Amino acid sequence: MIRRALTIAGSDSGGGAGIQADLKTFAALGVHGMSVITSITAQNTYEVRAVHDVPLDVIKAQFEAVVEDIGVDAAKTGMLSNSAIIELVASLISKYGVTLVVDPVMIAKSGAPLLREDAVDTLIRKLIPLATVITPNKPEAERLSGIKIGSLEDAKVVAKELVEGLGAKAAVVKGGHMSGGESVDILYYDGRFYEFRSPRIEGRNTHGTGCSFSAAITAELAKGRSIPEAVKLAKEFITTAIMYGLPIGRGYGPVNPTAWQLIPAEKYNVLVELKNSVRVIEGSGKYVNPLIPETPSYIVMALPKHYVRDVNAVAGTPIVRLWGSVKAVVEPEFGICREFGELLMKVMEFNNDVRALMSIKYDERLVDVVSRLGFKTLRIGLREALRRGGLGMYSGELSKELDIIFDVGGWGLEPLTIVLGRNSLEVTEKVLKIGKEYSGGLKES
Repeated sequence: MIRRALTIAGSDSGGGAGIQADLKTFAALGVHGMSVITSITAQNTYEVRAVHDVPLDVIKAQFEAVVEDIGVDAAKTGMLSNSAIIELVASLISKYGVTLVVDPVMIAKSGAPLLREDAVDTLIRKLIPLATVITPNKPEAERLSGIKIGSLEDAKVVAKELVEGLGAKAAVVKGGHMSGGESVDILYYDGRFYEFRSPRIEGRNTHGTGCSFSAAITAELAKGRSIPEAVKLAKEFITTAIMYGLPIGRGYGPVNPTAWQLIPAEKYNVLVELKNSVRVIEGSGKYVNPLIPETPSYIVMALPKHYVRDVNAVAGTPIVRLWGSVKAVVEPEFGICREFGELLMKVMEFNNDVRALMSIKYDERLVDVVSRLGFKTLRIGLREALRRGGLGMYSGELSKELDIIFDVGGWGLEPLTIVLGRNSLEVTEKVLKIGKEYSGGLKES
């Protein structure tokens, strides 16, 4: 059965929060997303320029059109800017008996108010008692409860008050505005406290965090998860979305809900491409065999640059000589070729066209072959420079279009030829061209 999730919120023209963030989250978590737009905002990463509230009859018509035809397994609210909108939404939720997550949006990331002050009381009286889960951040939780939060114990007191005092079924007091090395969310549900922890991620790409988090809870409730299970997965989801937030605009860049779906897909694509590359290399092993150095060769490929944080974002395998041919030592996997994975990451810092490399031998005959083939080359002490602190001194050269780096080696480092490419298949094609030309030269000699 296709699960259906509804967002009742404002539209963010910048695509980072509101309806847009919610629908991206629903899609990433595999539920059908629907929307009731309550307000239209003109905003970007650093300001809200204008707000237009949708007429009440249009809000009502959107809701009824969706519920009466498609149906709703769970819904969430975001920006409900005034008392009249809150009262209308509350009446519709009550009439149709919809499972509801309330994200009590009060202030935009830029600081602009999104909920009128006189509407807070309406939110407390009319909507919170209908909430299956309410998800305030620290300032919102303080405003709703009247209790200051300075510690996790205070957060627990507030979460309990939102349930037992204000009538929500469950409350999550989020830890994003708290201090400390961890972001700790406190859930109070069915008389019990739950703590959900993640490392605190420093950065400015956090626009839409609350929207995406509450939307993730909504999606999981729509799929039938329990409240604690839904909050746990939503915490993991939003941590990933923040970690891979998008550095766009001049203000607070948006979180990246699609990272949850794209990273596994990109990992699959990388492994498939590497396996295809290995098959090609092994199938033409007689040409590659003379290129393997005394140590194994390594072929590696990284995820798209934005998703590379450490060597575990780089997959690869060692390749060795075997009876006149070559053989991959193991199936390509992420994080196993650490030295050359780190080397690739460093090159990628300066060159946006590179996502893969393969190490082969270095000798003067091979240098001549590469020159005849017309490849664009650079000769530097690549690994020696890394050992001494980085490649910054070569940033200009590395940023240019490159096919080959002749790594001249260093103390304890044998010289190598590093073949670069946009993907592992492109690297493989270059290696085979070199191998065929090199092998022909060997026969002639």
